[in-house]
Amino acid sequence: MGLDIRLPIGLLFALVGALLTGFGLLSDRGLYQRSLGYNVNLWWGLVLLVFGLVFLYYGRRGTSAMHPAATSPEERAPQEH
Repeated sequence: MGLDIRLPIGLLFALVGALLTGFGLLSDRGLYQRSLGYNVNLWWGLVLLVFGLVFLYYGRRGTSAMHPAATSPEERAPQEH
């Protein structure tokens, strides 16, 4: 059928990760006093961004493997033994 769900899911995770990373970088430091000073938005944004990029990489790699080769085995020159 040719439907590969890894591409839209990877794009979704990469987009949410980029937004969360940006928010973590630009937000006030006082916001993170409840989380013992850890910038949770920044770290989880980076995790989601990397996860989404991995999905996009494997999704692109998988869809390129689904396309037929330019030449079929029958069209190749016969090998001499």
